[in-house]
Amino acid sequence: MLILGIDPGMAIVGYSLLEAEDSSLELISSGSIQTHSDSPTSQRLLEIFEDICTIIEKFKPDAASIEKLFYFKNQKTIIPVAEARGVILMALEKYKIQIYEFTPLEVKQNLTGFGRADKKEVEKMVKITLNRDNLPKLDDTVDSIAMAICCFRCCVNNQLVKQ
Repeated sequence: MLILGIDPGMAIVGYSLLEAEDSSLELISSGSIQTHSDSPTSQRLLEIFEDICTIIEKFKPDAASIEKLFYFKNQKTIIPVAEARGVILMALEKYKIQIYEFTPLEVKQNLTGFGRADKKEVEKMVKITLNRDNLPKLDDTVDSIAMAICCFRCCVNNQLVKQ
């Protein structure tokens, strides 16, 4: 099973692809889609949509895991993030990719056993899970890997409910 993990954002969308076979995971690809703040919102959203479509066409994932918005500390960014999330969901639906959504608390709980874990704790568990010494530098990309790992663990445990 190939799982596409996505951490949505307007400026940066983190993505990763994990190959899940039995109980093992392998990071196939990861990166980010970065848009320019001086571009019009519509252009930025189109860029995100087109890049996600390109990733889907190239890798043909079986499922996608995307961060669910439930509360945002920064009121200024919630609408742009929601808009970016919307075009990502549209791209996934266009290609009939099974979509699973998790809140940051659910991902942290799944990876570390503690829903209020900090970024360093999540990063440590991602390294342990993938048996890697290093990870991509961008937090958004690491978050997308954590999202994909959470999806995998829930699939394996038959606890996943399609959203």
